[in-house]
Amino acid sequence: MAIASIPFGPSAPDRAVDPARPLPRREFAVREADAAPGTVPTMRRFAAEAARRWNVPAEAVDRLALVVSELVTNVVQHSHSVDVLVAIEFDGSVLTVEVKDSGMWRSRWSARHIPEDAATGGLGLELVRHVSTWWLAFPSPSGTRVVASLTVAPGAHGP
Repeated sequence: MAIASIPFGPSAPDRAVDPARPLPRREFAVREADAAPGTVPTMRRFAAEAARRWNVPAEAVDRLALVVSELVTNVVQHSHSVDVLVAIEFDGSVLTVEVKDSGMWRSRWSARHIPEDAATGGLGLELVRHVSTWWLAFPSPSGTRVVASLTVAPGAHGP
């Protein structure tokens, strides 16, 4: 099943525009791949390379790569999706990343059987929460879309 395009950001009526001030330049990068274990490092590199092209500071590149890695890992390990799409937008001060799959959302119904101290996994969304400004998941019958926002230090990026 192919993944449809993902709209970014608020619609035009939601955005106050000052006609005397130019709109911020927006950068976009999108990549789709099979939902396979080897896709995780590929998507992590894709995200980091895009952010570096946009002169995003190294600290924010690292956070973006972590978020993409954790979200794509969740798709590969838990969704039974055949594909995964990663879309990234940068408006000069905020990185927005969307990860979409065509699998089924599955909540964990049972408690963990491994003590938190000994767990070697299961921390992905907690890490995403920790390094993101905010994140949301949108499960649907056609797949799951997760959106995370990462604030970039003002004035820290290049031209």
